[in-house]
Amino acid sequence: MDTFIEPIGRLINEFSKLPGVGRKTAQRYAYHIIGMQEQEALAFADAIVNAKKKVRFCKICGNFAEEEICPICRERDPSVICVVKEPKDVVCIERIHDFRGAYHVLHGVIDPINGVTPNKLHIRELVERIEKGNVQEVIMATNPDVEGEATAAYLAKLLKPLGVKVTRLSRGIPIGSELEYADEATLTRALQERKEL
Repeated sequence: MDTFIEPIGRLINEFSKLPGVGRKTAQRYAYHIIGMQEQEALAFADAIVNAKKKVRFCKICGNFAEEEICPICRERDPSVICVVKEPKDVVCIERIHDFRGAYHVLHGVIDPINGVTPNKLHIRELVERIEKGNVQEVIMATNPDVEGEATAAYLAKLLKPLGVKVTRLSRGIPIGSELEYADEATLTRALQERKEL
């Protein structure tokens, strides 16, 4: 006999597909959902479906957006572009309320072991933005791990001949860590003390 009836087992199975959610945490989430009032559960389900339907990628920077162009690209200084791995990294830098430039989301980093080559990232779009002119500086804000460093070095070599200043976040962020775990003070220092590559 199965431990869980089918609807609960299915819910646990779906929750366990989320990153960082093990079987026990998935069970707690499932039990919590079962314990909700029907309206609360429907609102939760609607929020998931609504986000899936409405969230897209900005056609300029690749960040999450509801419209074709995100609010950051509409309102910010496009002469300084901060290059990040994923949309969640934009949120990390925005938390410090100190950066007034634009972003470019690569949607990954160079990782040959896992089959991620430069042509699988949004590098061509970055080069096109720079070739249009008006970009003075590109800040490499990829994670300070092997893949992030390799991606930053590759992009620096590619972009410098285009006449832009290429900088890298300062070493305030520990090697091997993720941007999303850095506190605001560390991220502020890393951004302010960035260095040219």
